[in-house]
Amino acid sequence: MQDPNPLPWGALDRFQAHFIVRKNAGNDTSAFVAKTVLKTSGHFGDKKVVSVSWNGGKLAEALNSDSALNESIAKQSIKDASIFVEPTETGIRIHNKWKNHLDFDISKEMFEIYDKIAGHIKSL
Repeated sequence: MQDPNPLPWGALDRFQAHFIVRKNAGNDTSAFVAKTVLKTSGHFGDKKVVSVSWNGGKLAEALNSDSALNESIAKQSIKDASIFVEPTETGIRIHNKWKNHLDFDISKEMFEIYDKIAGHIKSL
């Protein structure tokens, strides 16, 4: 039996914005790894972010101490509040989850959040 709704072949319409901070992580790349840990309330479509903490190395400790940053992240949607920071060969990358072409955008608030994270990366 053939599937009446086959999956399309080729590239999917998924996008992800990466913000690159020019900083050499050196030999201690684990210091620049961080990921948000979200505490949520509600279910399914009504799920909201209640609080945000960070898991990772020295950068995560610095981000956990910035309560204003974590409060602004908690005001975002689940997809936008899921933020990942990881070193690359030439810098430190900040990004969130994949989005389809209809949801893909960077709001002014998200840009300010990424800018604050970049400030913490530069200060380490």
